[in-house]
Amino acid sequence: MQAEILWVDDEIESLKSQILFLKNKGYEIIPFTNGYDALEHLKANPAADLVLLDESMPGMTGLETLAQIKETYPTVPVVMVTKNEAENIMEEAIGSQITDYLIKPVNPNQVLLSIKKILDGKRLVSEKTTLEYQKDFRNLFMALNNNPSVEEWKELYKKLVYWEVEMAKSDSPEMQEVFNTQKQEANTEFFKFVSRYYTDWIQEKKSDTPIMSHTLFEKRIAPQIKKGKPTFMVLIDNLRYDQWKSIEPIITQFFRVQEEEMFYSILPTSTQYSRNAIFSGLLPVEIEKTYPLEWKNDDEQGGKNLYEKQFLGDHLRHLKMGNIKWDYLKITNNEDGKNMEDNIHNYLRNDLTVIVYNFVDMLSHARTEMEVLKELAGDEVSYRSLTVSWFEHSPLYRALKKIADKDIQLIITTDHGTMRVKTPSKCVGDKTTTTNLRYKHGRNIQYEEKDVFAITNPHEAGLPQPNVNSKYIFAKGDVFLCYPNNYNHYVNYYRNTFQHGGVSLEEVIVPLIRLTSK
Repeated sequence: MQAEILWVDDEIESLKSQILFLKNKGYEIIPFTNGYDALEHLKANPAADLVLLDESMPGMTGLETLAQIKETYPTVPVVMVTKNEAENIMEEAIGSQITDYLIKPVNPNQVLLSIKKILDGKRLVSEKTTLEYQKDFRNLFMALNNNPSVEEWKELYKKLVYWEVEMAKSDSPEMQEVFNTQKQEANTEFFKFVSRYYTDWIQEKKSDTPIMSHTLFEKRIAPQIKKGKPTFMVLIDNLRYDQWKSIEPIITQFFRVQEEEMFYSILPTSTQYSRNAIFSGLLPVEIEKTYPLEWKNDDEQGGKNLYEKQFLGDHLRHLKMGNIKWDYLKITNNEDGKNMEDNIHNYLRNDLTVIVYNFVDMLSHARTEMEVLKELAGDEVSYRSLTVSWFEHSPLYRALKKIADKDIQLIITTDHGTMRVKTPSKCVGDKTTTTNLRYKHGRNIQYEEKDVFAITNPHEAGLPQPNVNSKYIFAKGDVFLCYPNNYNHYVNYYRNTFQHGGVSLEEVIVPLIRLTSK
């Protein structure tokens, strides 16, 4: 079906050759010499695909015509094609939400390019994306099968996230399926990689040991903190790399990315372990030894993340940074967020302000419990979209905008990511076994060996050992661990929910971004 384009210009006779050119390209062009006739046509035929509109017309001007079109037909794209180069006209047209602005004289290909970008852009992007991924597919396949190193896994994951975001623009379910299979294979290989080297990393036996949760602050954040220059460290709980890439265009309106890094979360990829390790600079087994009253194992009563500020203070003193002025805020609800927003300028007096923001973590847990959120965040695409919507309207973003004109440094990071679980695996344990779906520890755990990374000597992995026979198991890829009791109910309840604690690219390799004010 031909696209219908209205061309409104008081000198329409002079545009006959251009109109003929576009008709030969398959477009139906309906010419008008004034805005009144174009609006009458739209009233009777509101299905126009595009309007090409001159600004300098006698009677009703182009801007007046534009205002009426936008008021009655807000979804119809309008392109100004005019001799008028006045900046105020351009600004008014842009403010009135025109789709493009072309200055006469224009050649036919300029008009064609604008039309294609507007009417065929989505299809062309989809086709190009599919073609480019097909070209890159073999490169990714070769890289995955070439025993990637710690750094190469980061680059591979970045590339996979790039294609995941790009493939969301594609209308090819077949290519989407190919990509999903490739990403699943990547997670299988990454699981083997982590299982092979994890205890060596913890014991620092390898030269390419990655930056991990417990070494992150000392090696990557502390060196950036300068006395007299406010640094805001924002830790958004549960923020995956693809979610960062989704909110990056929003935040870079006000801040400039200086460095984008990634680090490896320790296991389990859960808040109690990874976030406490970040702020204390210690492995969980060391936290338990140093802070026996504050550390709580999974099977013990009490809050698991109540002492982060204390851990951070002690860590700063250990790093001989006790002379810096710092503060720590934890935002767990909207009221806390608004208080932080209202007082954000007060924190400019600090050398370091740490803000822990729990929304993404709450979103993933709420999504499991609330049917409406299961609909809103049913897959990775909608999960990213929901994150963007939250961030755009959050007190956090409003607070950052308030201080964007100050000479500050902003560090955005997280403690771990999440994985959309799809594959159930039966697991049996006694009453002391933890209930987490992506990892468990206890004394008598039975499990499918192919589905988990098991650590029988927790101290080798930097983990507490509550009982002499305690072991940890971590689910691979998209596996989630279910007890046999009422198995089918829990499988159906938790399948396709976002969980954390296990071994996947999404949970383990997470972002660390350093930005400065523009």
